[in-house]
Amino acid sequence: MNEALEALEALPPGERSSPRWFICECSRPECTDYIVEITPDDYERIHQHPRRFILRRGHEDRELESIVEAHGGYVVVEKKGEAGRQADAEAERG
Repeated sequence: MNEALEALEALPPGERSSPRWFICECSRPECTDYIVEITPDDYERIHQHPRRFILRRGHEDRELESIVEAHGGYVVVEKKGEAGRQADAEAERG
């Protein structure tokens, strides 16, 4: 969903360092109302790795993912185990 939102914006390069709102990418289906503020450049950098996702702080599931970065209102997690393999498979289909 976030990738579709970003594609719609089509920001010029000079504006890619300005923070934008993105939907939390946690595993909670009801979480679509929660958003995090991050720059499009940081969003793309994080998503270069298919197992990494941006979550609102406190939404991580330590059984499924490890925190690899922590920022003000959000964390970057890396899926592990079966969740990681599913993320890799989804990226390959992508």
